[in-house]
Amino acid sequence: MTIEFPLRRVLMPSAFLPSLGAISAGLLLMALQTTSAQAAGQYYNCANPTGCKLVDSQYVTSNYTKTQYPVVLAHGLGGFTTLFGVIDYFNGIPEDLMKGGSEVYTTKTSAANNSEIRGEQLLQQVKTITAISGKSKVNLFGHSQGGIDIRYIAGVAPKYVASVTAISSPEQGSKTADFVRNTLDPNNDTGTPSNVTTQLVSGLFNLIGGFTDIGSGISFEEIQQQDGWQAVVALSTDGAALFNAKFPAAMPTSYCGQPTSTAVNGIKYYSFSGVGQITSALDPTDYLLAATGIPFAGDSNDGLVSACSSRLGYVIRDNYRMNHLDSANQLLGLTAWGESEPKSIYRTQVSRLKKANL
Repeated sequence: MTIEFPLRRVLMPSAFLPSLGAISAGLLLMALQTTSAQAAGQYYNCANPTGCKLVDSQYVTSNYTKTQYPVVLAHGLGGFTTLFGVIDYFNGIPEDLMKGGSEVYTTKTSAANNSEIRGEQLLQQVKTITAISGKSKVNLFGHSQGGIDIRYIAGVAPKYVASVTAISSPEQGSKTADFVRNTLDPNNDTGTPSNVTTQLVSGLFNLIGGFTDIGSGISFEEIQQQDGWQAVVALSTDGAALFNAKFPAAMPTSYCGQPTSTAVNGIKYYSFSGVGQITSALDPTDYLLAATGIPFAGDSNDGLVSACSSRLGYVIRDNYRMNHLDSANQLLGLTAWGESEPKSIYRTQVSRLKKANL
């Protein structure tokens, strides 16, 4: 009489393969779900007029920057999104925020114009972003003049704005712009070039603006409106004062004063900036900023914007060892040794917004 050992029956392929298949299928489903959750880091390019296009999506390593509302980045004077597919305006910053779970959008407005025109262009992109993301609001980040453009949106369309973060932004004007205006056309208050020299300079700004449009992928037929002289006037002390009279939210009451309000109309306001011009001897743009910083005559500045002029809302810091381009992680990330990296500063600010349920 033969007695069959039960273990042998259990180990027969016909017995364990179905169970193994079920376990494998379950693990695959779990992996797919995990992958879907991890791939929440998205980066879009919203250069006008083609709308927002997905640039990159990648696995996230934490939820450190996973805000409730998308992060929208706005460039400054002469700005772009990605220039000819090579240089990003916010160099490496969208990708770094994505790792923490952020949904990031970069935008494109006229490279040279005043902040009301640029602000209207940006507002149309913000409306598109809310439609794409399904979120009712956005967290606006603006570098340089972009920090004024985003205040315009907060003023005219606050329902779309959760927060405003101005980065190295001349909220009370730039003494470099004052120098250009006073040198070329000192008695002109019209905003229109009144002499040949001013017209030539304005034309040069317009050409640069068109160049950045083309470099950002905009066709010749759809180049945005450029007005170099309007940009200079808007960024001057007098031009900023006119803008601030219309949109005073979270501004100081004096040039070197501190803001008394950090939240207005349900919108939280923040700012950060740096001082110093030559922060990396290897960066050729630093020497240009050393020259443009001369008109400040001892007023602490980053080459284009003073620390006093940059203050808005909750001032995170106005004395990082960063020049004007460093605060967008330019040129190619050549920034001051020993100071916080620009990407780290953006990452910390977005995490701050997350903790505020924004």
